[in-house]
Amino acid sequence: MTESMRRLPVYLLIDTSGSMRGEPIESVKVGLEAMVSSLRQDPFALESVSISIITYDRDVKQILPLTPLDEIQLPDIVTPESGPTHTGQALKLLCETVDREVRRGTPEQKGDWRPLLFIMTDGKPSDIQLYREMTAEVKKRNFASIIACAAGMSAKTEPLKELTDEVYSLDTVDSASFRKLFKWVSDSIGVGNRSVGATEELTLPPPPPEVTISY
Repeated sequence: MTESMRRLPVYLLIDTSGSMRGEPIESVKVGLEAMVSSLRQDPFALESVSISIITYDRDVKQILPLTPLDEIQLPDIVTPESGPTHTGQALKLLCETVDREVRRGTPEQKGDWRPLLFIMTDGKPSDIQLYREMTAEVKKRNFASIIACAAGMSAKTEPLKELTDEVYSLDTVDSASFRKLFKWVSDSIGVGNRSVGATEELTLPPPPPEVTISY
């Protein structure tokens, strides 16, 4: 990668708590693979998009550090049988990784583009106090866009609205819905990729019918 290449960092936070076990998480994996291969068809994205994946249940880990699109090998995603959903802890790790991985501009060199954040959950934060502290921290990180998806009937949109205005709901957690969700995420990354530099604001493409906007 040449020094002048500015990356578009994309962070995906995926809820892997016990309720995602089985079909939901398998569907997420299929959706992620489809998303990466769809973005690889896009020459703009191939040149600049780097993706990181953080999973969160009782444990929070960055399973994919910020990696250029053409070098990504998706790691396996596992879910515990049960346990809490540490969304606040996930946001804390997100802030630490963004601070470490996203290149800031200097007088000699432009930094990376403003990062994008996609967060998906099928429940609500178990660590709500830390979550509230960390939403304020995430907002200081100057993301170009934060898109939150509440997947399934048990997902709570209220906590997500404390993080971002862009909250979407997915009624079912089956493979068809997740495939459409991740197709939309890849379209959004493609749009973000073309609009960075031209504009500070990101206008998202309209979501598929399965994905509804939460007001």
